[in-house]
Formats: sequence, C-alpha cells, structure tokens
Amino acid sequence: MERLFTRIANYISYLAGTPAAFVICAAIVIAWAASGPVFGYSDTWQLVINTGTTIITFLMVFLIQNTQNRDATAMHAKMDELIRVGRAHNHFIGIEHLTETELEEIREKCERAARLHDSMRKKR
Repeated sequence: MERLFTRIANYISYLAGTPAAFVICAAIVIAWAASGPVFGYSDTWQLVINTGTTIITFLMVFLIQNTQNRDATAMHAKMDELIRVGRAHNHFIGIEHLTETELEEIREKCERAARLHDSMRKKR
C-alpha cells in the first residue's frame, strides 16, 4: 500500500508541476468566470468553484507534504553519507532531529568558524 501511494503521489506531484497543469487550471477558472453571466452569478455557480478548489487544495497539501518529507529524508541520508565518508565532523549526522534552538546554536557556531577560516585565509 505504501509503495503504491508513493508512486501515485510522485506521479501526481510531477503532473501538478507541469506547465500543462497550470494552463488547464487557468482555463477552468477562465471558463468558470465566463460562465458567470449564463448562471446569473448564482450561489450554486460560486459553490462549484469554491468546492472544487477546496477539495483539490486539501488533497494536494498531503501529496506535497509527502513528497517533501521523502525528499528531505533522502537528502539527509545522502548528506549523512557524505559526512561519514568525508573529512567533515561526524557529529553533524542526524542533527535534523534536534530542536530549533539546538540547530540555531550549531548554525551560529558554523558561521563563526567560517568567518574565522576566511579571516585566517585573507591574512596569508
């Protein structure tokens, strides 16, 4: 079930990001707006676009979040492997599980180290 969901989520995310998808959605909105006078700008006419966009937005949030979660997890695994086999410090592996405050402290420490490294390099 999970593999099927992943394949479907990837495919729909891919399709949703294409220019054709944008053109189709824009055409639907334009057709809906143009049909306003025909339906007298009725409550039902408004309800059609409101309901359709709400349902699509609701479903897309879950698909996009799923795709982003998998992409982030894959990126972390790749970065962890590069850190592990490279000359970087292994204590950076798994820092995505830290709190925001802990991550901010590490980021500030890295920035200080980078500034120090740059100033040392400029002195040479």
